[in-house]
Amino acid sequence: MLTLLRAAAALALLALPARADVATAVEQVILPGYAGFTEAARALETAAEADCRPEALRPAYHAAFDAWMAVSHLRFGPAEEGGRSLAIAFWPDPKGSGAKTMARMIAAEDPAVEDPAAFAEVSIAARGLFALERLLYDPALTGDYACALTRATATDLARLAAEIEAGWAEFAPLLLTAGQPGNARFLTETEARQALFTQLMAGLEFTADQRLARPLGTFDRPRPERAEARLSERSLRNVQLSLAALERLARALAPDSPQTEAGFEAAGRLAAELDDPALARVGDVQGRLKVEILQQRIHALRDTVTTDVGAALGVSTGFNAADGD
Repeated sequence: MLTLLRAAAALALLALPARADVATAVEQVILPGYAGFTEAARALETAAEADCRPEALRPAYHAAFDAWMAVSHLRFGPAEEGGRSLAIAFWPDPKGSGAKTMARMIAAEDPAVEDPAAFAEVSIAARGLFALERLLYDPALTGDYACALTRATATDLARLAAEIEAGWAEFAPLLLTAGQPGNARFLTETEARQALFTQLMAGLEFTADQRLARPLGTFDRPRPERAEARLSERSLRNVQLSLAALERLARALAPDSPQTEAGFEAAGRLAAELDDPALARVGDVQGRLKVEILQQRIHALRDTVTTDVGAALGVSTGFNAADGD
């Protein structure tokens, strides 16, 4: 079914007039990104059915998480419908809701794991990539029920990925026909460009103000335990993959933006030099300083993108990126 949807979407994209910035972002970045996530999530589901042991599943888990990072900043359209993006990656979780819900499910051996429709109604905090992280990296979660929960979570993740990809087959033409008669979603081309620019800016904000700020805490009280994907030691990798994904989107939207290109290169270089996979060294003076410098660089990059890419797109910069589109 998805193969037919992809083919139909490709034909529609070829026939639609649109500004090159939006078309390039959709055709070369967004649609391939979601297709890659669907493929990786299905591979994870297949691997879980074959062997649910954590050591066997970890490679497929990391591949799926890597694929998600290519599109995780796109918090609009089909990804937001029904809370799908949160069900895929519920983080931050300051109250530990996911772990608490999972503990209750395991204690009661909740039969929802036997029915995909019932599992889809489980709290979003106890599903998705972070639920799988606990199952694959917490040595206390073992046994037959943990195996069943792992398989149910992988199946649910594959379903969510496929639904988002299918939804984009219908949503992409709305972006590409912005301002044309019958398009009630994007009334002007500027609205479509603004929507994509907002995702770019929000992604930079999230990486600086959540992925880095949460483990930094304060100087007197660093909080390394709050780092994203700490158990699987993906905290720094997620920062790097997010920056790479955001750079691809920025290049697609405004390819002639040398200051933005230089800003992403500088941020990527600083991240590569950290050598702190779980951002565990924020309590050390030197380790903390390196993370703070990276955070400052991303804040500066956000300002550069605002004036560089925003000007190229002709969009307003007076908005709160966290508000979505």
